[in-house]
Amino acid sequence: MSISNTCTSSSVDLSLANFQEDAVPHLKALYGAAMKMCRHPSAAEDLVQETMLRAWEKWHQFSSGTNCRAWLFRILTNTFINGCRRRKKEREILAAERDARLGSRFYSRESVRLWADPERSLAQRSLSPVVERAIAGLTPEFRVVLVLVDLEGFSYREVAEMVCCPIGTVMSRLFRARRGLREALTEVAATYGIGLNPDELAA
Repeated sequence: MSISNTCTSSSVDLSLANFQEDAVPHLKALYGAAMKMCRHPSAAEDLVQETMLRAWEKWHQFSSGTNCRAWLFRILTNTFINGCRRRKKEREILAAERDARLGSRFYSRESVRLWADPERSLAQRSLSPVVERAIAGLTPEFRVVLVLVDLEGFSYREVAEMVCCPIGTVMSRLFRARRGLREALTEVAATYGIGLNPDELAA
């Protein structure tokens, strides 16, 4: 083996070791957020898998010593939003066709099943099915902001960097997401004879 090949191999091994040390420990947190965004285990697994693959591809761009968790969540968020947009476009194309208008090395589903159950159980204890359905009913942009701020504890500034928009937009989306969530839960509560003060919905 030549010296150059040896150096290249050593560099890759070092990068892989750093990736495994800095990024892989955040898998559970990523999966927990992905479950809240997607609500379906298989979709959440796919989202985390794609996130980790993209993270490895961009690993040379990550600055060692900075917030790896926030960096990974940024990739997760962008992947989720872009996926939603892509699926929406695919549905539009399929609908148009029906109407005759148009002529892993770092992650595997098996490994997720081994460690995901506790995380899944924790998520189920933290959020009731009613709340999960209400969150799932929000538009992707509102859902992402709600999950990142209220459930994952990121700051407005961090979320603004993740979704590439001004802090004011994050605050506006969060306000509308919270209001939509309250409205959805109020409708459910009404079926049980539980009412909220209308002034609370305007808060």
